[in-house]
Amino acid sequence: MAGRNGRTVRDLRRGNRTAVLQRLYFDGPLSRFELGPATGLSSGSVSNVVADLIADGLVEEAGSVDSDGGRPRTLLRVAPGSGHMIGVDVGETRVRVELFDLTLTELARAERPLAQQRYDVDVIVGHIRDGVAEVLEAAGIDPGQLLGVGVGVPGIIEHTADRGAVVHGQTIGWDAVPLEELLRSGSQLPDSVPYFIDNGAKTLGQAEMWFGAGRGARNAVVVLFGSGVGACLVTPEVEHGRAVEWGHLTVGVGGICGVGVGGRRCRGGALGCLEAYAGAESLLARWREEGGRPPEGTDEETALTAMLAAAYPSEGAAEDPVALAVLEETAEYLGAGLSDLINLFQPERILIGGWAGLQLGARFLPAVRRHATTYALRHPAEKVRIDLGRLGPDAVTVGAAILPLADFFARGGQRARPTAEDRLPAWRAALQERAPR
Repeated sequence: MAGRNGRTVRDLRRGNRTAVLQRLYFDGPLSRFELGPATGLSSGSVSNVVADLIADGLVEEAGSVDSDGGRPRTLLRVAPGSGHMIGVDVGETRVRVELFDLTLTELARAERPLAQQRYDVDVIVGHIRDGVAEVLEAAGIDPGQLLGVGVGVPGIIEHTADRGAVVHGQTIGWDAVPLEELLRSGSQLPDSVPYFIDNGAKTLGQAEMWFGAGRGARNAVVVLFGSGVGACLVTPEVEHGRAVEWGHLTVGVGGICGVGVGGRRCRGGALGCLEAYAGAESLLARWREEGGRPPEGTDEETALTAMLAAAYPSEGAAEDPVALAVLEETAEYLGAGLSDLINLFQPERILIGGWAGLQLGARFLPAVRRHATTYALRHPAEKVRIDLGRLGPDAVTVGAAILPLADFFARGGQRARPTAEDRLPAWRAALQERAPR
């Protein structure tokens, strides 16, 4: 029966379970007494919900704490082993697959390096399937226990009712690739296990906002700086985060680039994109064009490490002025690109992650901050804080695993049904949830 606001008793029960689960997850252990004011529920509702969640195996006792003059209060927490998620990062140098328990403690991982044909669809699908099977076997987890598999991948993701997630990845040569359909074909996972596929920058942003340097911020931009660059915008209007094709902002038309109309060509084929100047792939290419010598036969991460060592040598070694000049120029391009994000969205924080952003780290950040605030309007520039992300190289896999976790919370601790028609509304609702502040 629906009330005046259209909510049924089932909706109310699910909402109450969600409120209790989230408070225990982010702020627990908590007593029943503390859960009342934390959730806004009456003591009777808290008792009923907690009893249900304990019966379902989702909540367990976690010791006790003294009360003021009364009996000790029992503390409650989310049971770590009551569910498992897999997070997948389809990165630029490897496919990383990690298995987590419900509290996002890593239980197993598998990595597959990407060399030639690194974005061949069949190769990627095979790596994901094999990685999922490997981590489940390593941890001894029944596939039926999975709440879902989250996948972070480059490109624009379209969620369809008939084919699941379809990836439009111009920079990696993917044109409407039905990734979810391909993963399901020949998969050893039960049909009841849902896939949650989204843009990698968005999953990175999700992780940093829930558990990393973005927690507590209402307005933030999380930047993924790898072979290319991408960003995730989080505002009160878009609380679940929205992937922004920031890397394809045009900068090479005069301006700071000084290369005339058009500029360098990016991986997607367009001229003058920020990614053509600030991504690690273009950074290394520019070093080579200027006479630098990146090590042959190595991946981009190794080559970038060599470039940093050449630009900032250990004591007594000779500095490579070309490498240093290219890095300093790249910091200016990146700072100028961040200034547009500052002017457009006026965020409280900008967080830089991704393997290249983490490698460049502290060496790069002061110059990027300086250029960003120089190019941005003074008022929003004075209010923004630019930092590195805190979650390290696993941020995308953690963020990908959050997708089935958020869906699980939105359902009040109930597992998703296997049909796409059921999952699509819950998918959208789940991504609107953020960690309580």
